[in-house]
Amino acid sequence: MLKDFGQEIWTAEGPEVVATLGFHYPTRMAIIKLPSGDLFIWSPVALTEDLRDEVDALGKVRYLVAPNSLRHLFIADWKEAYPNAGVYAAPGLREKRKDIAFDRGLDGTPVPEWSGEIDYIVVPGNAITSEAVFFHRRSGTALFTDLLQQLPSGWLSGWRAVVAKLDLMIGPEPSVPRKFRVAFTNRHAARTAVERILAWPVEKVLMAHGTPVTNNGRALLRRAFKWLVV
Repeated sequence: MLKDFGQEIWTAEGPEVVATLGFHYPTRMAIIKLPSGDLFIWSPVALTEDLRDEVDALGKVRYLVAPNSLRHLFIADWKEAYPNAGVYAAPGLREKRKDIAFDRGLDGTPVPEWSGEIDYIVVPGNAITSEAVFFHRRSGTALFTDLLQQLPSGWLSGWRAVVAKLDLMIGPEPSVPRKFRVAFTNRHAARTAVERILAWPVEKVLMAHGTPVTNNGRALLRRAFKWLVV
């Protein structure tokens, strides 16, 4: 179930999730092993016994990260399974899930426990969600949740496929969906954040909903955000 994605980083595919109007999406999480042996879990998918066994074989789960306010469906299950793990919330999630005891909000300031290995930048000013984008230095991987998407061709059918194509969720490479583009209420703040992301030496790009990019990731990001950063 776990797939090696580079030095000390793995991915796991989760079940489909159904959103508004019957749109369904594939899901993906990432597991990063820190030099201490502790595990950083990004955007966790549904926790099964098999997945838990594979994760436990890698190390101790210490950090559970919800990278935006839409990525919360399975956080509580992981926290129950790993009560000693810290839970980190993207902006807006604490207010949305008051039933979860988050340990820290992702406000853009470095997290000492993993800042030597993992950087992150919050892309603010979006009416849908403010997303924390991560960069794993050792593998050169940028991790996007919903801000970049690329559904497989044929994933949706009928009018949903038409809408997804118009929304730029279906295309030759990952793109920022049109609904996210128009939802930015503060483009200056978003542009500043994205410019910092483009400065990372990105080689690979992972998304929760999209085909992973395994080379020339920085060039892909420049193309994906050309509409925002000239």
